[in-house]
Amino acid sequence: MSNFIKTLPSHLIKRFHGWKATAFEENKSWYQKLASQGQHPRAMVISCCDSRVHVTAIFGADSGEFFIHRNIANLIPPFKPDGDHHGTSAAIEFAVLSLKVAHIIVLGHSQCGGIMNGYHYCKGSQINDEFIFINKWLDILKPAYEQLPQSNNNDQQIKILEKESIKVSLNNLIEFPFVKKALENNDLVLHGLWHDIGTGELEMLDPDQSAFIKI
Repeated sequence: MSNFIKTLPSHLIKRFHGWKATAFEENKSWYQKLASQGQHPRAMVISCCDSRVHVTAIFGADSGEFFIHRNIANLIPPFKPDGDHHGTSAAIEFAVLSLKVAHIIVLGHSQCGGIMNGYHYCKGSQINDEFIFINKWLDILKPAYEQLPQSNNNDQQIKILEKESIKVSLNNLIEFPFVKKALENNDLVLHGLWHDIGTGELEMLDPDQSAFIKI
C-alpha cells in the first residue's frame, strides 16, 4: 500500500463515534430499513462541490430522501454519448431510469468559485493551464456567458452568470432523451434554485418570467 495513504484524522474518528452513539442509535430502525429495502428517493439534487453548500441541511432532509450529485459549479453538460467518462450524465441516467425520481433540482449558489473561474476563462482574462480537467469542464459555461449583458462590472457579471448557468444546465438536461421522455409522460419535473450562502435566502426559477424569485 502507498505511503501516501494514511489513517483517518483523530477528530473525524471522534465525530464518527459521536454520530454512531447518538444520531444512528436513535434512528437505528430507519437505517436498517434503508439497508434492507434500498434507496427510493423522490428527488435528485445536482449541486456544487463547494463545501458551504449543505443540501440536506437546507431542506431538512433525512438519509435516503435525496439522490445527490455534486460537481464543479453544479453544471449539466450537453447530451454527448461519445463513450468518454461522463460522471454527471451517468448520475442523471441512473436517477431517471433506475430510481425513477419525480424531481430533478439544479441548485446553484452565491460566491461560486467555479462560476467565477468559468467567467474569467470564457472571457479569456484568466486561464490557468494547470487546470487540465477544470478548463474543459468550464466550456459548458460558454452558452450562458454569451447571454450576459455588456458590462465592465465583473462582480455583477459573475452573479448573473451564477443564475444564467442554471438555465443553460436545465436546457441541456431536457435534451437527454430519457429525461425528455419522462417529462413528456409527466413522470418528471425540473427545478432551478439559487442559494445565497451569506443570507440563507433561496430563489426559485420562475419559468413564466425566466427569472429567479425568492421563496
